[in-house]
Amino acid sequence: MFENRQDKMEKLMKENDEFLRYFNKHQELDKIVTAAEIGVAPMEDLALIKLKKEKLWAKDQLARIMDASMS
Repeated sequence: MFENRQDKMEKLMKENDEFLRYFNKHQELDKIVTAAEIGVAPMEDLALIKLKKEKLWAKDQLARIMDASMS
């Protein structure tokens, strides 16, 4: 995630609590979604879709914070 801005992401994780919270939330959701997709922790399709939307929302928040810090 954000491979082309890795340095900025690491800096924000150290300096911005909101960014760190969204990053951790995104990582947590990614693990759950991946487990569901590979069948380790099956779940209903609607629940999986909801988790994917939450994950995307967290990623959007990370991008918003990152973009705002670059201006």
